[in-house]
Amino acid sequence: MPAANVALRAAIHHALVADGALVAALGGPHIYDEPPREAAFPYVTLGEARLLDASSDGGVTQEHLLTLHAWSREGGHREAHVVAGALLRALDDAPLSPAGHRLVNLRFTVADIRRESDGRTYHALVRFRALTEPLT
Repeated sequence: MPAANVALRAAIHHALVADGALVAALGGPHIYDEPPREAAFPYVTLGEARLLDASSDGGVTQEHLLTLHAWSREGGHREAHVVAGALLRALDDAPLSPAGHRLVNLRFTVADIRRESDGRTYHALVRFRALTEPLT
């Protein structure tokens, strides 16, 4: 059985690639763990993850704090907002099935959208919180 964080990340990637609205906003399934060197904008990367023990009553529950990154160079912030919204709709309370684990919940927590120092790239950080338990 894969570790919960690995299984959850794979389930999230699968859900995002299968989400028609997100793929349309990106102009294709441009969702990467590590983007290709010359990746066309816009695209999404699976970012940082933090794993915490959330066990109680002798169970094994893990809390996952996840960040997804949306990158745009459309000219202005609009496209970054559209992609961030598509990420939220695709994942908030999504019924994912991480291999070997039960997803208790997956909730959107916060999004930050900003212009990068190059002056033309917009970067949306979209954060989620999830709880998982191993299947018994």
